[in-house]
Amino acid sequence: MITINVESPEETQSYGEKIAEFLEPKDVILLDGDLGAGKTTFTKGLAKGLGIKRNIKSPTFTIIREYQGGRLPLYHMDIYRLDDGSGDELGLEEYFNGDGVNVIEWSEFISDQLPSDYLKIIFRRDDEKGTDFRTIQFEPKGTRFENIVDKVFPQGD
Repeated sequence: MITINVESPEETQSYGEKIAEFLEPKDVILLDGDLGAGKTTFTKGLAKGLGIKRNIKSPTFTIIREYQGGRLPLYHMDIYRLDDGSGDELGLEEYFNGDGVNVIEWSEFISDQLPSDYLKIIFRRDDEKGTDFRTIQFEPKGTRFENIVDKVFPQGD
């Protein structure tokens, strides 16, 4: 587990760009944290790092937004608004076994449907330190994501 502090949206995006370099089809990234804590901002960085040119918007009301045109497709999901907390009707397994990168906000609502390996990222705001100050915690689950975190955050950095 790695914890970092960021002081701007641009810095948050830059970490998304760095992680995108190592992503492959079927990868799952979980983004959890308070509203307005930087989850969509981070996803914008992922998209940029994947070469996606489209404007990234929060999928709050659409539940899933699909972005093509980069090195890999990006599937950005916001599970918060599911009526019963179940993702069965969304066909999550098809996304998880598909050709793109899966980014899931509010993953706790589908924890029983998640694959065994993923990268969980938790965003926390600290308004006392400034309106853009965030603490971001990277929790890799599985060797693949442990290796990605090690590459993005080499020992001693």
